[in-house]
Amino acid sequence: MTDYTVPENAAGERLDRVLAQLIPDYSRSSLQKWIRDGRITANGTPVTSPRLAVTAGWVLSVDFPPPPQTAPAAEDFALPILFEDDAMLVIDKPAGIAVHPGSGNPDGTVLNAILGRYPEWQNALEEFANRPGIVHRLDKDTSGVLVIARHASAHYKLAAAFAEHRVAKTYLTLVRGAVKNPSGRIENNIGRHPVNRQKMAVVTRGGKNAITEWRRIATGNRHDTVYSLLEVAILTGRTHQIRVHMAAMGHPVLGDEVYGGAATDIPAPRQLLHAWRLRIPHPVSGSEMTFCAPVPDDLRHWINDLPSGENLYV
Repeated sequence: MTDYTVPENAAGERLDRVLAQLIPDYSRSSLQKWIRDGRITANGTPVTSPRLAVTAGWVLSVDFPPPPQTAPAAEDFALPILFEDDAMLVIDKPAGIAVHPGSGNPDGTVLNAILGRYPEWQNALEEFANRPGIVHRLDKDTSGVLVIARHASAHYKLAAAFAEHRVAKTYLTLVRGAVKNPSGRIENNIGRHPVNRQKMAVVTRGGKNAITEWRRIATGNRHDTVYSLLEVAILTGRTHQIRVHMAAMGHPVLGDEVYGGAATDIPAPRQLLHAWRLRIPHPVSGSEMTFCAPVPDDLRHWINDLPSGENLYV
């Protein structure tokens, strides 16, 4: 986000015209699109009309879109494989690896590894918006089961399975505090945070429906921190859905620096969220297949401190 202050001589002018004066390197049509896309706030309040008359002294915050992506390069590095056949690959994505290149992650991603493993996907980069094989995502610091298509037909069918909610996704997560109820369901809308456009939030206007169901497994205390282990099923696939919903119910994911789960008293190296189990129809046979990713060491250390923890998810 970059802030600009409306000068005195621009009072009463249209928002798009003032932005064109403040940011001359971009066309007015581009700025109008940014306004309609919700990339502009005035004194912290989102604005969506290019015709809005501005007031001198207003602080206009601009969320610049990322630059156009160049075609990702093939890279030769291995990822833990849970399953592979002629139609799809299922991996156990380690934490710290992004699914595809983006801001701050130009290479070393799952997609780069896919292009190294399946060179034929290079010919389909443009058709699949530089993301061939990628049918769903995990956050960079979320570990666990990730399904990858090996060819175009499988890509379309797997993507359709996710879009039509024919996929069952179960996560394990450690959250701050003692969760009182044994289980629960959260349903609301998630959209961009009205002020910090890099975050998502529960919103009352706009956004998309998000449904999360959770079950408490155990509660413990480590490093003088009370925490709970949950199994979480998401019935929709919104950006940061589990992290937003856990924070909204007052129990943010441990180690989550964005949504309030990180603190100096908690030596968690990342957000402790793991895509543990995934059930999906095979893109060719249609048969239901279930995959589980072993609990990673950083999560296992905390689970082992729970009552009967060493016998959980072995």
